[in-house]
Amino acid sequence: MRTPHLLASLALLLSPALAHPQSLPDTRPLETQADLAREMVDGIDRYLTRLTREVAEQRRARKIDTAAAEAQRGRLRKLLGVVDERLPVKALEYVGSTDDAALVAENKLYHVSAVRWPVLPGVCGEGLWLRPSGEVAASVIVVPDADQTPEQMVGLAPGLPPDAQVARRLAEQGCQVIVLTLVNRQDTWSANPRIGRATNQPHREFIYRMAYEMGRHIIGYEVQKILAAVDWLKREAKHPPVGVFGYGEGGLIALHAAALDPRIDAVAVSGYFGPRENLHAEPIYRNVWNLLREFGDAEVAALIAPRGLVIEDAPQPKVDGPPAPGPGRSAGAAPGRLPAPFDSEDVAREFAAASAAWKGQENSPRYRPPQLHKSAALGDSFPTLLRMLMVNRSSPKEYSGKQQAANDPGPRQKRQVEQLVGFTQAQQTLAVPRRRDLVWAKLNMSSPEAYQKSQAPLHDTFWEQVIGKLPAPTMPMNPRTRLVYDEPKWKGYEVVLDLYDDVICYGILLVPTDLKPGEKRPVVVCQHGLEGRPTDIVDPKTRTKFYNSFGAQLADRGFVVFAPQNPYIFKNDFRQVVRKANPLGLSLYSFIVRQHERILDWLGTLPFVDARRIAYYGLSYGGKVAVRIPAILGGYCLSICSGDFNEWIWKNVTLDWTGSYMFSGEYEMYEFDLGNTFNYAEMAALIAPRPFMVERGHSDGVGLDEYVAFEYAKVRRLFDQLGLSERTDIEFFVGGHEIHGAGTFAFLHRHLNWPAPK
Repeated sequence: MRTPHLLASLALLLSPALAHPQSLPDTRPLETQADLAREMVDGIDRYLTRLTREVAEQRRARKIDTAAAEAQRGRLRKLLGVVDERLPVKALEYVGSTDDAALVAENKLYHVSAVRWPVLPGVCGEGLWLRPSGEVAASVIVVPDADQTPEQMVGLAPGLPPDAQVARRLAEQGCQVIVLTLVNRQDTWSANPRIGRATNQPHREFIYRMAYEMGRHIIGYEVQKILAAVDWLKREAKHPPVGVFGYGEGGLIALHAAALDPRIDAVAVSGYFGPRENLHAEPIYRNVWNLLREFGDAEVAALIAPRGLVIEDAPQPKVDGPPAPGPGRSAGAAPGRLPAPFDSEDVAREFAAASAAWKGQENSPRYRPPQLHKSAALGDSFPTLLRMLMVNRSSPKEYSGKQQAANDPGPRQKRQVEQLVGFTQAQQTLAVPRRRDLVWAKLNMSSPEAYQKSQAPLHDTFWEQVIGKLPAPTMPMNPRTRLVYDEPKWKGYEVVLDLYDDVICYGILLVPTDLKPGEKRPVVVCQHGLEGRPTDIVDPKTRTKFYNSFGAQLADRGFVVFAPQNPYIFKNDFRQVVRKANPLGLSLYSFIVRQHERILDWLGTLPFVDARRIAYYGLSYGGKVAVRIPAILGGYCLSICSGDFNEWIWKNVTLDWTGSYMFSGEYEMYEFDLGNTFNYAEMAALIAPRPFMVERGHSDGVGLDEYVAFEYAKVRRLFDQLGLSERTDIEFFVGGHEIHGAGTFAFLHRHLNWPAPK
């Protein structure tokens, strides 16, 4: 409780007749001249670097529990998006035409055919099938790197030296071989010609983005292709052993497929294995939500025990980043390189950690250190994989045979990309009943009180599973302030609060000069958008484009105003922070929640603030915050979303609108499985029964009126059903991406019970 002495001091501070102190009472002077926005983003980055290291240490300290393997597989399936029921595989289908024969090559030892097999509705695995002329000794699925073709693995196309032609070598040993085609890293079909949009995102990123939003993943899709092939290979009661070999990106897919499916008897992984603490620096299509809390490569490999595992520390594929944008292509791809920055000692340590799962087993895993040759081949581990599959044959003689003209891999790659795009796009419609079951079916509309009670578990789900929940702040607030504006109707103070070690809150507080002793005013927290700063909102002299100094306008109307700095600033710097956060089950909003929680707590300590009347009003990225943070924090008594409310899942995933994030550089925008959990109407349902408003300019390019209205109609219906129609509104206005400040200002005055100016 504040003392009369403090109130008197504050009254003196605000008196225009006296000199004005440079800091607010009960705060230390803010003395730093550093860029506080930069300190915020860099501090969050350091926090996540430290947390990544701590999480890795915790994983390594835990004993591997083989008894819990099946439960772990279930969690890994969810993270990788291996969640869809596969189609039955009755037979491999030949792929051929009058131009491209299904029979690609043959000799005395084996035949090579182009084949496909069903995986998911509209999705097939596709590649080459090497069928031995004699008895099948074992079956092996070979998964090349994303930028290698099955033909190269068989030696039917140039690009790989003989030692690296793994599929051919296996077939020569009497193995039946299926060589899988992966989606490659080119950008040829990362486009929608119907609307004239194309991007330099590699095919893998193009699919990753839309799939991630829908709780799927390019990794999971390709694991499913392997598992569907295993379904066919295991179709008979008596069958030869089944193994998987993968190199590079194929090594990643092979490792995870074997971890998830105990029917795979042995796996060899080449050119992919090691610590994943630098996952954020790898291509974004390797980003997996919450993976590192439980799984590094060692923990994934441990799920293979006691089956056969060979790790070969061969050279990784070299990826210098996404393709350079060509003519007509936007430069929207995320940065990311291979090889990852770890050396052979790191790989050996990761392998040693995995090996603990085989303790006491006869079939111990094998590690092959870097080979002297430069080829990305199975090398010395080749005989080991064969022994694990119980194949013991001598090297065959050279057999030449008939080879058709090599098929063009382009059409096959196009089919693979288009099938996964089509399957993922279809998930948008299928997600509607999933969200209905998760959210709407659990809300009790009988009364506002019953409604709020039924909300509680959904708040927890949204915060913990979608946004990512950080622990409570570990630092005292330690407020520091300094006077930066001295206007006739209000004074402005920069404010810095501590949150965690290295992580701060920062903003500008506007305090009306006509406060009376003991008076408590409502507060409007006004939030900037992408690359914005608090000064964009509160500077009365420079009316920044979009914002129209709406914070200053509200302070002129007598509101206390706080304009926080949010960390979506400095372009790829903050986006790479998001990349570090995601594998830990965190997002940028994880920090923004705790920052706003601290801001609310601090505002509540100010003697002139009515903590029951603190509203939120944000534009653009600040509008994204407007539906997420008040959905978690009850301290905001109302929320206004400006220039952002949308049919959000559609905006992120669709390829049929030029404003889709699928064609932009905001690669951090995607939130794992959001499509099946919380669209904007569902987020607004977590804000209700508190007042909620949408501000929408007809020509605002962030959305379309029709889709905004469609999503908002669900919100209107909700408030109507609760008998609280007066608590929600939408204002359309003639204008663009900006604060209009007409209906929204009236909404604030009405619901904050503060008289509007005459």
